Amino acid sequence: MKKLNILLLGGTKDSTELIKHLKNNYDTHILTTTTTEYGSKLAVEAGSDDTIARPLLKDEIIDLINNSDFDLLIDATHPFAEHITQTSTSVSKICNIKYIRFERPALSFDDIDDSHIIYAKSFENAGEIIADEFPQGNILHFAGANTMEDVLKNVAIDRFYPRILKVPKSIEKCEKLGIENDHIIEMKGAASLKENIDLIEKYDASVMITKESGEIGGVIEKIEAANQKNIALLMIKRPVIKELEKKDIVSTLDEFDEKIKELF
Repeated sequence: MKKLNILLLGGTKDSTELIKHLKNNYDTHILTTTTTEYGSKLAVEAGSDDTIARPLLKDEIIDLINNSDFDLLIDATHPFAEHITQTSTSVSKICNIKYIRFERPALSFDDIDDSHIIYAKSFENAGEIIADEFPQGNILHFAGANTMEDVLKNVAIDRFYPRILKVPKSIEKCEKLGIENDHIIEMKGAASLKENIDLIEKYDASVMITKESGEIGGVIEKIEAANQKNIALLMIKRPVIKELEKKDIVSTLDEFDEKIKELF
């Protein structure tokens, strides 16, 4: 197989694992795009040859592909990064470039006690459910800085405790929304079961909010913590992206290798 020149849309733990896998098993040059400097740093540490550390518009991605000799576009962004995945599928068709969507598998609930989970259609809907059903106690928001505003449309800010990366962009969002510093919980990767339990106890939480982001996102530990502390877990289901074709999606490194054989 020839050397592969890859444009990888990253910024997730999945993407760093994929970069390591590519570098260990293939002859590649990888340019990774991320939305933050932190994501870029992790990509470089994983082995990415180059990075772009800012959000790219659709036209910028198209120009990047048209002005380079990329063989493959990989979208390894978060399952909830709906807009970028819609963009990547569109760009792959416009630029006629081979495309793989690397998406962590959805969580299997076969052996999980899901009795404390309440599903919400959206983050705004999660706020509505909390306002109606959980008027007392504090709210632990484990779903990223970009989703805070929708929840706060329906819940009081003095009950709200988000766990976020302490990067400038996220801190600015908190300041804009009026979230006090002592309500911000610094995030360093997925939390363990004990860490989640400690946070529930420390902040006297009656409800947690999370995305159905798969096992790698620490969802199982959140479910178990909610079960043990007998509090509700508001879970937002991952979006279904109509533009994404099933044949383009892989969920494991073995599936990825099979897809590479198929494409090249």
